Amino acid sequence: MSGAFGKCYDPAGSRFGVPTYPWRYAPDGLATRRQLRARGLRPGGQPIAAQVLRPRYRRGPLVAFLYRVDRAKPVRPMTPGKRAALAKAMCARRICPACRRDAGYVIPTSLGMCVPCAYPTSSRSN
Repeated sequence: MSGAFGKCYDPAGSRFGVPTYPWRYAPDGLATRRQLRARGLRPGGQPIAAQVLRPRYRRGPLVAFLYRVDRAKPVRPMTPGKRAALAKAMCARRICPACRRDAGYVIPTSLGMCVPCAYPTSSRSN
């Protein structure tokens, strides 16, 4: 194992407080949130079992927390009420506060309004 990876290897957890492994060297039975989600699971309130560190040049390492797969719970299904609330929230992001029309896209937060309202003179060309 190289020197950079050796700094990230602490299976006992004495240096970082939790067992730590280099990137792609985590033992079987542990997964990140994204890996759990791909399997249709969620952490379900369990504590962090371990972490994976990926060293980076001139910056701090990337950290990914690992959870035990055997203690993970299934993802909660989407309820009709939750689906309606999500649809309403997404619709509200498309309404321009200046002209009150549906822009057809999510309004950029940098502009705070639709593009024709933000740039009224440049949108009209002859």
